[in-house]
Formats: sequence, C-alpha cells, structure tokens
Amino acid sequence: MKQIYAYLTLIFTLSFVVSPALTSPFSGFRADQLPVPQIDPPVQPEGYAFAIWGLIYGWLVVSAVFGIGKRKTNPAWNRARQPLIVSLAVGTPWLAVANASAVWATVLIFVMAAGAIMALLRAPQKDIWWFKVPVGIYAGWLTAASFVSLGSTSAGYAILTDAMGWAYIGILGALIVTLPVMIRTKAPSYGLTVIWALVGIIVANGTQIWTVSALATAGVVVILGLILATRTSGRKVPS
Repeated sequence: MKQIYAYLTLIFTLSFVVSPALTSPFSGFRADQLPVPQIDPPVQPEGYAFAIWGLIYGWLVVSAVFGIGKRKTNPAWNRARQPLIVSLAVGTPWLAVANASAVWATVLIFVMAAGAIMALLRAPQKDIWWFKVPVGIYAGWLTAASFVSLGSTSAGYAILTDAMGWAYIGILGALIVTLPVMIRTKAPSYGLTVIWALVGIIVANGTQIWTVSALATAGVVVILGLILATRTSGRKVPS
C-alpha cells in the first residue's frame, strides 16, 4: 500500500506533462473571456519566461522515475508526495479549464500552488536534487503564476482597481507568500524561480510602466537578500 503514492506521483506527473499536447495552446486569457479585456496586463511576465515549463516538466518526470526506482516506500517521500499528487491532478486539466473560464482557472491554480508549496514544506532533507529542487522550481513558478492569474482575472472583472493596481497587488501578494516559504524551507530553487518571474515582469514593462518594474525589482532584491542572508548565517541551506 505504501507504494501507491510513488505510482500515483508518476501517473499524475505524466498526465500533467502530456496535457498541453491534448488541449488548445494557452498564452493568457482571451479578450472574450473577461468583461474588461486584458491584453498584455502589466502583472504578466514577458513570454520567454514561460519557457521554464520545459525545465519543470522534465525535472518532475526525472524525480518521479527516481522515486519509483529508489524511494518507492520511503516515508519522507510519501509524506511530501501526497500534496504534490493533489497539485498535479488539479494541474492536469488546468489548460483546458483556462481556455474556458478565467475564474475557475484562477481558483485551480491557487489549489495547485498550495499543494506544491505543501510538498516543498514536507520535502525530504535527503535526495535534495531529486525532490526538493524540482518541486521548489514548480512551487515557485506556481506562486508567481497564481497571482498573475488573480491580477488578470480581477482586473478583467473590474474588482477594486484596474490592471495597473492589480499588478502592484499581484507582485506584493506573491512576495507575501514567497518570503515565509523561503524562511521555512530555505530552498533557493523556490526563491530563484520567483525571481525569474519577477524579471519577466520587469522585461515586459520596462521603463514604460516603470513603477511596476520598480516594485518587481525591489522584490528581486529582497528575495536575493534573503537567499544570501540564509547562506551566510552559518546554517546549512539545501538547494
């Protein structure tokens, strides 16, 4: 029975990785999905940043295969696998949902992010490169992506403020989640992935929307500072 989590992790990892080939491409919510169309909202990173999915997909598959071969019944792995399975299972139909409903896509991506973060919090302290690093990258990107989705959808329904206001809220929200997770997990892979997303926002906005770029830059500095502080504090920090 203890082996079931290893097999489920592999099954849902593969279904998650294959799902983009089985649905229409997604590059942001279409204009007709929201009452107020969101075309290149300022909270969204530049397109190149999404290439990180290739790394995420590949490393999660490698992790799942290693887990089947070497850590099939390991209790520490199984404890972390449980929330990861939830995240991957919800993520499998996410692209199809996103093409149909911005609201439900936003709800589901927060569920995905919560599961990934919980898996990172439970990650075994051994086999760092086989589990904690890939899950950290996955969780980091979902942390940023969930607030991108929230910002785009909320601005699209004219909730509270406009796209500019939601860019500020989205960046701050991502940082509010990122910093305590970084402190708790001491996982540079998580923080560096959030930085990757923030740099994508900076590139997308440039000097045209400099206030958004400035806030994202401040976020990069804070996260880098936290990574460096934990690494120079004398404590052993896993990657």
